[in-house]
Amino acid sequence: MQVESNGTRINYELEGRTGAPWVTFITGIANDTTMWDGQVPGLEKDFRILRLDSRGHGGSEATEGDYAFDMLIGDVLGVWDALDVQKSHLVGLGLGGSTSIGIGIRHSDRLLSLVPTACRAVMTPDLASRWPGLVAAVKAGGMEAVTEPTVQRWFTDEFKAANADVLESVRMQIRRTDPNGYFGCVAAFMSLDFTPEGVHNISVPTQFISGADDHSGGPSEVMQGLADTVPGAVHTAIPKAAHICNIQNPPGYNQVLGKFLRSQL
Repeated sequence: MQVESNGTRINYELEGRTGAPWVTFITGIANDTTMWDGQVPGLEKDFRILRLDSRGHGGSEATEGDYAFDMLIGDVLGVWDALDVQKSHLVGLGLGGSTSIGIGIRHSDRLLSLVPTACRAVMTPDLASRWPGLVAAVKAGGMEAVTEPTVQRWFTDEFKAANADVLESVRMQIRRTDPNGYFGCVAAFMSLDFTPEGVHNISVPTQFISGADDHSGGPSEVMQGLADTVPGAVHTAIPKAAHICNIQNPPGYNQVLGKFLRSQL
């Protein structure tokens, strides 16, 4: 399904119990709503679940040019307005996690709680140095050119060796990403800096989650630092999981997420 939001068309999926508290999931870069397939079954009895494809990803329209987190935040708010979602729990990973932090800072009045996963609030020079080469590769060879390097970076070697089917499903997410959406979201990442606005201004219950083996996208020490900054927030590192921790260790991720969300009921 699609809805007009913030000057573009955003793809969304609805599941769960009508009338129950909303939980919104936002995708990471080069992901789509299928990344959250493992989270839906454990939550659909108690929550109304809204999954969104970030701009230019999955079934959402790709506009040309650089994106910014102002734009990505506006996309989420526009979907909420169109679907009459007054307040929602919000879960995001990577790009979606950073978007969720921005919403937490600026629009806590729309949130029931916040679960930023494997993400950052500010871009670092080391991480920023990765993106120009990836953009150049896509411009030269399409999304296929970055599919394997990306999927290899997102999971541990042990998991990759034992889960060929899961890796292939993730490759399909990357291949389905519109190059303009990829370029636009990379530009947003390169400008990521919520420091001036202050992560400490998040004023809703917040659970940060990381993959214990994620050493790049949203390392545990970065996520713990964010949790230390947000009043009352907690951080949990999911064992046996790298960056896409909800896919690598669904039982571990679901236990933390489910316990936190139900504690807000």
